[in-house]
Amino acid sequence: MFARLFFYVKITPGEEIMNELTEQEKVRREKAEKIRAMGIDPFGHRFERTAYSKDLKEKYADVPHDDFENMEDTATIAGRIMFIRKMGKASFFTVQDKLGSIQIYISINDVGEEVYDLFKSADLGDIVGVYGKIMKTRTGEVTIKCLEYTHLVKALTPLPEKFHGLTDTEERYRRRYVDLIMNEEARNVAFTRPKIIRCIQNFMDGRGFTEVETPVLTTLLTGASARPFVTHHNTQDIDMYLRIALELPLKRLLVGGMEAVYEIGRVFRNEGMDTKHNPEFTLMEAYLAYSDLEGMMDMTEAMFTKIAKEVMGKMTYNWGGNEISLEGPWKRISMVDAIKEQTGIDFSKEMTVDEALKLAEEHHIEVADHEKNVGHIINLFFEKYVEETLIQPTFLYGHPVEISPLTKKNPTDPRFVDRFELFIGGKEFANAYTELNDPIDQLERFEDQLKERDLGNDEANDIDMDFIEALEYGMPPAGGIGYGIDRLVMFFTEQETIREVILFPTMKPRD
Repeated sequence: MFARLFFYVKITPGEEIMNELTEQEKVRREKAEKIRAMGIDPFGHRFERTAYSKDLKEKYADVPHDDFENMEDTATIAGRIMFIRKMGKASFFTVQDKLGSIQIYISINDVGEEVYDLFKSADLGDIVGVYGKIMKTRTGEVTIKCLEYTHLVKALTPLPEKFHGLTDTEERYRRRYVDLIMNEEARNVAFTRPKIIRCIQNFMDGRGFTEVETPVLTTLLTGASARPFVTHHNTQDIDMYLRIALELPLKRLLVGGMEAVYEIGRVFRNEGMDTKHNPEFTLMEAYLAYSDLEGMMDMTEAMFTKIAKEVMGKMTYNWGGNEISLEGPWKRISMVDAIKEQTGIDFSKEMTVDEALKLAEEHHIEVADHEKNVGHIINLFFEKYVEETLIQPTFLYGHPVEISPLTKKNPTDPRFVDRFELFIGGKEFANAYTELNDPIDQLERFEDQLKERDLGNDEANDIDMDFIEALEYGMPPAGGIGYGIDRLVMFFTEQETIREVILFPTMKPRD
């Protein structure tokens, strides 16, 4: 359906161009010229409306039919025609605006013959304005009795068939504008996402955080393990990266004394696409001076609860085939204890690399060259045996130091760090640290990352010497956390693919 993309231009009828159009498209263009001949711009101008469909339907829903006889309430709405039932000298049609749709009754006796003829030229998809009296049909439907009809925009391309919309999923994402017209669920998600983000902002602001912006272009790969997108700065004649994380600039602000900062922004990772990943996505990172891992756990549970109650109005969600409750307190478990629950192997005990490699071989776990240490092998066991089992909200803490180059070591067992990941439905939703603020330790961790890169880890971090210098000025003890906003929205709107919550996801070009 709609395999050919033809975006309208002002057409002077000519055989070559007209032959590319369907019969419906030709007829609509002819109607547009007839409207122009009537002295009306087929593509309209400013229009003042006084109400939205949803508000009118809610306001008058409980008013009895007979009471409208003595009412003179009026309203002016605007929107897209989604249904027409023409019946001689009187007709019904439905107008859809951003909040919903409402039925319109139009009669030649109320608007006159000339305006009624204009209405009869309308097609599904046209945008119109209506002023009229509020009424209710005998079936109880709130309706506007049209007294003034204004043509605003002629739709030159027909909408998809109403009951199926865009059945090609790829086309839904490519032409989100059509999807939003035809798909009520897509519209609800589109409007819910900014409400969730605004709720997060209010939550953070209420806790004394300051929202900031940091650079998208950078010359170093830091803050996450990911492959970058590379671009070129012409004036300086240097290659640069689109940022893969927000972390290090925000921690510089802690050094500067801002103490509680967060950013909600796009990051870019040059990696594969699937139902849970898009190459550009929205990340929120927050850093709080004088806090730690426990503080980030408490803040996270409180934030999710606020979104659930204030935006969504419920605490239980169906996601990924599971019924998930956000009622607290959420489970907190160490990585090694979670692995022991699933496999019986106790990685809290000291072991050599050879012993860990033997366990990996026995459990058919492939270990890359840069992963041949105990910490990476522990993480591989977690990914294979534990991750998908964490359905209800779980704070998974105590990661090996080898996979956490920016995190403070645990004071009682330096093999592990004070880090947690939040898992819901078997998927990661957040990553938090007790932040590493020792510049000497941090430099050693960066150097270890370069060694891993030499062994084949193309996601290893660069050394950011300016950040090391910043730490040497003194960064207060702090807790930090990052949230994948897209996945968070997926959960709250109960969507199974990230493309449903990004208005314009990354797509391959058409063939």
